[in-house]
Order: sequence, then structure tokens, then C-alpha cells
Amino acid sequence: MGLLGPTELYNQTPSATILNPTKTLKTSSNPDVHSDDQLGLLGPPELYNQTPTPQPEPKAGDPFMDLMVSDYNKAYHQTPPRGYTENLSPTFLSSGNPCLDFFFHVVPNTPPETLKQRLELAWAHNPLTTLKLICNLRGVRGTGKSDKEGFYTAALFLHMNHPKTLVHNLESFANFGYFKDLPEILYRLLQGPDIRKKQKDEHDCNKKYSVKPIFVAKEITQGLRGRKRLAMANNALERYNRDMGFRSLHNSVSDLFAKYLKADMEFLNSGQLNKISLAAKWCPSIDCSFDRSLLLCESIARRKYLEDVKCGKSTISAGALLPHEIIESAIEGTEAEAEVADLQWKRMVEDLLKEGKLRNCFAVCDVSGSMWGTPFNVSVALGLLVSELSEEPWKGKVITFSEKPQLHIIKGDDLKSKMRFSQEVNFMNTDFQKVFDHILQVAVDGNLKEDQMIKRVFAFSDMEFDQASKSDWETDYEVIQRKFREKGYGSVVPEIVFWNLRNSQSTPVVSMQKGVAMVSGFSKNMMKLFLNNDGEILNTEFIMEMAISGEEAAAPAQRQRFMFCYKA
Repeated sequence: MGLLGPTELYNQTPSATILNPTKTLKTSSNPDVHSDDQLGLLGPPELYNQTPTPQPEPKAGDPFMDLMVSDYNKAYHQTPPRGYTENLSPTFLSSGNPCLDFFFHVVPNTPPETLKQRLELAWAHNPLTTLKLICNLRGVRGTGKSDKEGFYTAALFLHMNHPKTLVHNLESFANFGYFKDLPEILYRLLQGPDIRKKQKDEHDCNKKYSVKPIFVAKEITQGLRGRKRLAMANNALERYNRDMGFRSLHNSVSDLFAKYLKADMEFLNSGQLNKISLAAKWCPSIDCSFDRSLLLCESIARRKYLEDVKCGKSTISAGALLPHEIIESAIEGTEAEAEVADLQWKRMVEDLLKEGKLRNCFAVCDVSGSMWGTPFNVSVALGLLVSELSEEPWKGKVITFSEKPQLHIIKGDDLKSKMRFSQEVNFMNTDFQKVFDHILQVAVDGNLKEDQMIKRVFAFSDMEFDQASKSDWETDYEVIQRKFREKGYGSVVPEIVFWNLRNSQSTPVVSMQKGVAMVSGFSKNMMKLFLNNDGEILNTEFIMEMAISGEEAAAPAQRQRFMFCYKA
């Protein structure tokens, strides 16, 4: 999840600033297997998972040589180095097992550098055992050592050298110790591994050389605290955006707190009080020290809120956002912004579906060179919206047109996946006629009846179509009508909704043309005019009148005695 930080940050004057691979068996479903073998026997799966029995080396018939063959290449056990104790008594300097050395030698006053050196040796010897030793180091129950400082040093070592191991074991670490260890690790990563020692030394120094307090104006102290708070928030935000390792750990800590807080609320509501964890106790409070320096509360709240939205417990508003703006956030934004955009798009589609569905229609999106920029983004966004508002079998189908039209099947669960079709364009000329040539060809080749013809086509374009006729004054729509008449489909020419997306002089039809609508803009609201509207589009003026005669538009008419129109 992304972080934003406190709003004050944006109002300041800018300043410089382990999976094992699985075996696959060749089965009869494999097309490479000969058909004669498809009914063959395979036997129980254990046959394929047996450990091969090691074959003994052939004996030479001489005991010495037999031993040489079997033992010569075995690694000999080396005696650990020796030394002297502080009182000059002979001693070993190592047990010969780095993990045992770590377990035996690491105590609460072990210097951090020494602890990290022993960690490196132990990890190279046996990573899993070393991970268990780190948990034992923090363990406050059972046989744990309760060595808090040693554990924090080990956790920072993991973050620097094995960050994924740290992230995937956070829950285990919290179970061995406390939930408060998790924000403490983040805090030390942000402020430095010896920050607590520095703070203690500073406190002791101030206590030893205490002086009479200096009284300063309340406004000054508030200003100082405010600047310090913003500096900490800015530090956390900058590190979060710059350091992918820190971001991953920060997100995982927030995920874990959100997970346990949600579970604890369910246990509380169901009366299972003995199952409630201590996550709420150790979760940072809003505006506490950890929150000011790490922005954890914001991160946890974002996760909990978005999770509730997905479950339907909360709602997220698409508001006045335009479809292409939501898609831009999904494609170009952070992971958190993409997740919010997916939810906003889902809410927008759900709200429109309450008005009705689109039947027997599809969208064609102009992706020619003249549409480059915002018009292109709006075209494909509205095209996707039409496909999601349509009933089967038209649902999830979009046509793009430029030099030649292409039919796309929308796939994927999130916006970024659904919008992949928009990447398969060539930005050439604007041959609108080929879209209807293909429609007509499909009908002729399939010998379709008139009532089987597609009823309505949404054309999202800048209306700058290529010349379609040898006649100087035959418009694109007139050419389409003529072609359908010539093929015997003159009475079922698809209704066309010309949706203009760019300022231009091109007007495809006249105002009283039947079976055609002309609308414009980037908003999804105009789509409501066509939802559950199975009747014919009378003409372009009729659609305009519908657009300006809704409930909202009727309000001025109700206040007409206060309104005056003046003629020039």
C-alpha cells in the first residue's frame, strides 16, 4: 500500500529534499504421448517418488583398498582452533558448529558487530537453525533468552542480507516476542540501529546537567513541534518511496496489524475473548511517537478500509471522477492507487448497472493518430465501460479502429489487465467505414436475418474520418446506409451513437437524422441515456432534449419565475 503522509506535507513551500520445484509426470493427457500408450498402466504415485537406493561401491577384495574406496574422499573432522582463557588456561575457540557458537556465545552484552559476525557464520552453516536461534534470542516465553537488543541487531542483519526472510517471518517473530517489536524494527531502520542508545545518552546527559527550564512563548513551542513532526513524516515518506526493501517491510507490518485487528474484532463480537491477541495493545495510536515517525496508522487504516470495501462492508465513491482518470490511476499510479482505482471503477459500473444494462450493442474506439493523448485515453476507457455494461454475449467485447478494425476480448480481473487491448494499436489513419464493412460482411457470410443484426454501435472518436466515397458530398453515414441497402439490410442499419472526444468542425449527420445520436464529453453520465433503452433513437435532437430534461436539469424550470431570458 502506498503512503501519502500528513496533508501538511503537501502544503509546504517546496524544499530540496523458498519453493521446491515439483516433478511432473508424463501422462496420457500429454499430446506427445503416443495414442497406443494412452491406456497403459502408471502404477501408484509412490513409484515415482522413491528415493533411489544407493548402490555400494564394488569391492576390490582387499580390506585396505575397500576402506580407501569408501572413506578416502570423506571430509575429515577438523579440530577447532585452540587458545587460552583470560587466565591462560587452554581452551577451544569454537565448538566446530557455528550455530552452537551463536547459541552459546551471544549474550545481552555481546557487541552488535560480534553478533553479526556470528550470524554470518551460522547462516552459512545452516540458515533454518539460525532463524530458529534468532527467534530463541527474542523469545519471552518457554526457553527464550529475552535478549531484546540482540534480537533487534539480528533483525536488522536479516533486513540487510535476507530481506524476504524477515518479511515472511514477521508473524513468527511477533509470536516469540511482542507485536511492538515490529514497529521498533522499522524505527531503527529509519533512525539508525543505535538510535535508542543515543536517546538514552541524551536523556542521561540532560538529567545530569539539568538547568532551570526556559519559558518560551506557547506559539514558538507549537511551531517547533509542528516542524519536527513534518520533518519526521517527510523522512518516513522519502524512505518509503525510495527504498523498496523498507517499503516491503513497512507494508508487511501494516498487513499483519490489520489482519490481527480485524480477527480480534470478530473474536470480540462473537464473545471468544480468550482468542484475542495483543495486536491492539501494541498497535501504534494515532499521532503517537511511532505513528509520527513511521506513518503506520495511515498504512494500517488504508488496508483495513480497502479490505472492508472489497467485502462490501464499506463503500468507496467514484464521485465525479471520469472513467479515463480512474484508469490512469490504475496504470500509472502506485500499488495502493491501483487498488483504489479498481474499487472506484467497480463502484462506477455497479452504480450505472442500477440504471439498466446495454443490450445488443458494442463500442468501437478510434485509436488513430489524431486521437493521441487524452482523447485516446477517453476513447478506450469509455469503450471498456460499454463492454462492462453490456449483457452477454456482447459483454467484454471492444472494437478498435484505425487503418483496420480489431475485435478485442477483454480479459483480466483488474483494470491494468483489462486495458491490455489498448496497447495493441498502430496509430494510423481513421478508416471508420471498415468497421461497418466487417459488420456487413459477417451478416452476409452468416446469412443472418434482419432481426439478428447488431442494433446499436457506440463510436468514440474525434469524427475526423477518412474519405469513404467517390462522391464529394456523400457523408460517412450516408455511405453506410447505401452499403446496407445494397446487401439487403437497408431497414436494419445499426443505430450509431457518435460520441465526440475532441474539438473539431466535423459533424457526421444533421440534426433531424433518424437512428443516430450525437453526444460528446468525457463523462460516463451520458451513458445513462442509453441504458435499458430498447426503443429507437428518434433523432439527435431527441437525445439532446433527454440529456437536458433530467431531474437535475428540471430544477431551473421549477424556478422559472426567477429567471429571465434577454434577447440581444
